[in-house]
Amino acid sequence: MNVRDGTAALSRDVALLERAMGYTLGSLVLVTPDDMANPTPCAAWDLRCLLLHMNESLHTLHEAITFGHLDLIGAASPHADYGDPELDPVSSLRNRACQLVGAWAGARQPPDVTIADRSLGAGIVAATGALEVAVHGWDVAQACGSPRPVPAALAEELLGLGRVLVCDQDRPVRFGPSVPLITPAGPSDRLVAFLGRRP
Repeated sequence: MNVRDGTAALSRDVALLERAMGYTLGSLVLVTPDDMANPTPCAAWDLRCLLLHMNESLHTLHEAITFGHLDLIGAASPHADYGDPELDPVSSLRNRACQLVGAWAGARQPPDVTIADRSLGAGIVAATGALEVAVHGWDVAQACGSPRPVPAALAEELLGLGRVLVCDQDRPVRFGPSVPLITPAGPSDRLVAFLGRRP
């Protein structure tokens, strides 16, 4: 793949991340302080824990494009004032989302991202981020009692990616077992069921 092709592919993956982020930002509007202890589709987490996890995930994605590597031990945060996620996880998450999308959209070339002794294309990292961001946006809406399906076109793309990116070793640690559906089911239901959620 030449640089021009790589840049075009990265642009598509970044656009997917932006769309996933836009959907998830819409779910964050639903959150009130009274919701923080609500259960989520992630069995071990209440909504507050989920939002803190999402803050960490966006930090990781920002680190990937800013520094070109992920430090599994924990590196310094990309320089920005996101606010304290412990005090206000929603505001911090919104701030991180805006900074993150800007950093990825501003990437000029498709760099590789190193993780320990391995290397991944930046586009794979962005696409993987889009998958996680969108499904957690769905989780947030569920926890707030206002289900919001993932938009159909976005869900279809993410489901295709999920079938490539999520393997047996990811279950049940990162995702639960795929949930059987009564057909027919729409793209959003198929996506979240594939990732271990019950629509």
